[in-house]
Amino acid sequence: MLDLFIAYGFFLLKAITIALAVLIPILIIINSSRQKNLQDKGQLTVKNLSKRYENMGTSLKGSQMNSKEYKKLIKQKNKEDKKQKKKLVKQKQSIYVLNFMGDTMASEVDKLKQEINAILASKTNCKEVVLKVESGGGAAYAYGLCAAELKRLVENKIKLTVCIDKVAASGGYLMSCVASKIIAAPWAVVGSIGVIAQLPNVHRLLKENKIDFEMHTAGEFKRTLTMFGENTEEGRKKFISELEDLHEVFKDFVQENRPNINTKEVSTGEVWQGKKALEVGLIDDIKTSDDYLLKLSEKFNLYEIEYLEKKPLADRFAFAAQMFVDKTLMKIQDTLNKDRYIR
Repeated sequence: MLDLFIAYGFFLLKAITIALAVLIPILIIINSSRQKNLQDKGQLTVKNLSKRYENMGTSLKGSQMNSKEYKKLIKQKNKEDKKQKKKLVKQKQSIYVLNFMGDTMASEVDKLKQEINAILASKTNCKEVVLKVESGGGAAYAYGLCAAELKRLVENKIKLTVCIDKVAASGGYLMSCVASKIIAAPWAVVGSIGVIAQLPNVHRLLKENKIDFEMHTAGEFKRTLTMFGENTEEGRKKFISELEDLHEVFKDFVQENRPNINTKEVSTGEVWQGKKALEVGLIDDIKTSDDYLLKLSEKFNLYEIEYLEKKPLADRFAFAAQMFVDKTLMKIQDTLNKDRYIR
């Protein structure tokens, strides 16, 4: 059975190698031809959320009227809009709404960066930036960059509010904690201030099948643990030490940005929800992002902005492959930890 499994594995590797050998040159050619035609790959879209909320309310109100009353309502609304349009734009300050959907590599960080660039470059009367975050975390350096990008808003004296409707854990919370205010829905998962690293080791399997694996490094701890070689106790100790150092950096960063938090209490890798998250200081208020934005729209002009980049085919192919791997790994992790978020 083992021989069959190994034979199938080698066959699969050969098939993938052949497929890549055929696909990569094609993708390179397509990519290079498209790159010549793409001058400005990105485009910023702006949606008036205030107007959207207003129109939705008018539609619902109108559904309860007869046609004559509805026509009168629309006519009156258009008249008032026309009369007050210039006045409202001048009087009301603007609030920009951003969205961040996180994966393990925080691949939307470039999108986030461009949106922040647009806000800072516009020099408009920006009252506040609201960022809706959904992320279970990922690579520390990737989410560290997200935090650094958001910090630019704070350093430019722009109020930053993060809204969490479902989850902002680990790296997701790392980037969220730089905000002036954190709002979470009652059942949103926040926290997980910890560090994790895991990898399989198939050294014994290779050894049993008389397969040699060589790895050469310069520097005692250039590689501490490996998937294929024989791991040493010294390597394990160094690897754990590096994780602990990274955890200290994470804790210090949270303490710096939310000084009222007792980091000893919340830096255990656990997650919190609702009132408990509020009690330990991880969030500042409990409500959904829609509730928060709807109330803001009564006083301010809300604009949802999004930077959309027209990526070359090769990049889209690579991104789709990465997302497939990410979703598969997340699905496995969710299955293994399905009881973790159940209280």
